[in-house]
Amino acid sequence: MQDVPTLVAQAREGRPRAVARLISLVEGASPQLREVMAALAPLTGGAYVVGLTGSPGVGKSTSTSALVTAYRKQGKRVGVLAVDPSSPFSGGALLGDRVRMSEHASDPGVYIRSMATRGHLGGLAWAAPQAIRVLDAAGCDVILVETVGVGQSEVEIASQADTSVVLLAPGMGDGIQAAKAGILEIGDVYVVNKADRDGADATARELNHMLGLGESRGPGDWRPPIVRTVAVRGEGLDEVVEALEKHRAWMEERGVLAQRRLSRASREVETIAVTALRERIGDLHGDRHLSALAERIVAGELDPYRAADELVAGLTEG
Repeated sequence: MQDVPTLVAQAREGRPRAVARLISLVEGASPQLREVMAALAPLTGGAYVVGLTGSPGVGKSTSTSALVTAYRKQGKRVGVLAVDPSSPFSGGALLGDRVRMSEHASDPGVYIRSMATRGHLGGLAWAAPQAIRVLDAAGCDVILVETVGVGQSEVEIASQADTSVVLLAPGMGDGIQAAKAGILEIGDVYVVNKADRDGADATARELNHMLGLGESRGPGDWRPPIVRTVAVRGEGLDEVVEALEKHRAWMEERGVLAQRRLSRASREVETIAVTALRERIGDLHGDRHLSALAERIVAGELDPYRAADELVAGLTEG
């Protein structure tokens, strides 16, 4: 058993080992998870959460690393959650070494954590919301959440971030992929990375055209900017940070930031409640009541909706 109050106090002091242990408790769904979340609750709300998403190969890790550099120049503490595919053997993050971010490994003002999706769709790990809370409570000014890069299920990042950044690159058919994936609706800032390559101008024009087609914005509404970068050389990243800060200011001025965080908290509560119900239903797989309901459905005596109503009634009464 971990000493949670001590771990939280050490995390607030910026000790990376304490932060790592807290996130491990989250990832492992520890019995102490409720104690951890209760201790962190009054300490959260200060971090700005930025999500980065896009197709594989657009340079998400390189861009994340370059953004860390840009924010550190401003003296801000930065946390990074890099969500990777799961190993089919260990269940751990396949790209856990995060080679592209190794330059920040010795910086005490940066905390980097790889998390495995463990089969969770949407480009995020199931424990990401709680891990974000840990980094927030640990005093990070900015938290960068880099998704796994799985293509058409990337839109979940919009529900976890204050600002969503969508990365594209020339020569990858990203315009069509973006439209298919639905990420044209979730982006607050668009970045055309690898802008030194042929086709960058065409990609930016195509993206601008697509954004215009789907536009139903009124006066004063946010229009997502399109920023060109060469992340591997750090070019254009100051412009990305400027766009992020403008979006944050716009959200704060119009109450959008508070509303997004309220929606995020609501979804988090709903997810925890649904997970708890699923666990209780899972415990019933060998239960006589569930078997009896299944037999009645097969015999045509009961439809599955009425059976589900009976099951839920039994769960809530229990």
